[in-house]
Amino acid sequence: MSIIINAFLSVAILVLNIYSFIVIISAILSFVNPDPYNPLVKFIRQVTEPVFYKIRQLMPFVVISNIDLSPLVVLFAINILINILSRMYM
Repeated sequence: MSIIINAFLSVAILVLNIYSFIVIISAILSFVNPDPYNPLVKFIRQVTEPVFYKIRQLMPFVVISNIDLSPLVVLFAINILINILSRMYM
């Protein structure tokens, strides 16, 4: 049973790491303003915008002077989850 739990934790950590890279790419794309019809850009927006929207609803102060800080909040939360899961993994 321990092997299954460790496998689940390692997959969860991997998924969180991949999602953190997607969040970083989304933040960079917001500065560049690429073609919104590009399939890769569409995918990144579809994956990240619901989470960003929820953060903006829960914490309206994350948008300061037209600078959206919700990606930073998401990255911070992901790092906390990764730390918790890695301690459980040991």
